[in-house]
Amino acid sequence: QVQLVESGGGLVQAGASLRLSCATSGLTFSRSSMGWFRQAPGKERELVAAINWSDGTTDYADSVKGRFTISRDNAKNAVFLQMNRLKPEDTAVYYCAASFSSWFPPRRLDVNFWGQGTQVTVSS
Repeated sequence: QVQLVESGGGLVQAGASLRLSCATSGLTFSRSSMGWFRQAPGKERELVAAINWSDGTTDYADSVKGRFTISRDNAKNAVFLQMNRLKPEDTAVYYCAASFSSWFPPRRLDVNFWGQGTQVTVSS
């Protein structure tokens, strides 16, 4: 049984930092591209950052470039999202995602497994 469990969300003020973690089990982590998506109220779920399984290539949404960093630890089957200089518009539920697709960065339709999500709220 595949599980993706996010942690690290919370309520912070603008300018603060948070680090999200996603612990995985039951999947061939080293062969999975991993991504973080987010969904704000009334908006579609969007890709924030992704990291390729084969060479560690990363991709970021323009809105987070230079502020967020995705990383993975294949030995621990975990993926992380370091979020710095947070803004109120970063407020959303953040979802960890695993994709076996060769398409990179993964689109929503490429995602094979989702986590349950963790809330990030940034106050102004």
